Amino acid sequence: MADFQQRDPLSPAFWDERFERHFTPWDKGGVPQALRDFAAASGPLVTLIPGCGAAYELTYLAQLGWDATAIDFSPAAVAQGKAAAGSYAARVVEADFFQWQPAQPLQLIYERAFLCAMPRAMWPQVAARWAQLLAPGALLAGYFFFDEAPKGPPFGIGRAQLEALLQPYFVCMADEAVSDSIPVFAGKERWMIWRRTT
Repeated sequence: MADFQQRDPLSPAFWDERFERHFTPWDKGGVPQALRDFAAASGPLVTLIPGCGAAYELTYLAQLGWDATAIDFSPAAVAQGKAAAGSYAARVVEADFFQWQPAQPLQLIYERAFLCAMPRAMWPQVAARWAQLLAPGALLAGYFFFDEAPKGPPFGIGRAQLEALLQPYFVCMADEAVSDSIPVFAGKERWMIWRRTT
């Protein structure tokens, strides 16, 4: 385990240090299969990818004609995301999820290791912000990490806890096993689609 100086995951410096030292065990290095399947089954959607890291999914979706924006509050993550995004680099933006505003209404927020990067005390704020950004009928889709270990990140959630967090705003439309998890998430994540209710 690397000896890191930064211990607060709510600080951009925490993530900068890890990206700069190439310690990113949450990084799949590509686009997971469930997202590929979802994109193939859906028309292009106006999409936000919060906590985007290297932003592989942004490039994939943009190449399919999706209006996707990837944000991260870590300058080092944004630099890596821009480098990976190539001609789509302008769509990788340094921004705070809780302050960022979309140019047009979002149809999808893609969740990939964002909620579990946040300390548990922040989760109600994350869920409320998701709900604020998504109009009724819009989707929250992605990977949710189920684990009871007290330390993190990643901070795992219990199923009942996730339902309590999201059901005031969303209804679950899909809940599927994941076959191509990376080691840190293996056997502990589900691909889920939640639709914003009225």
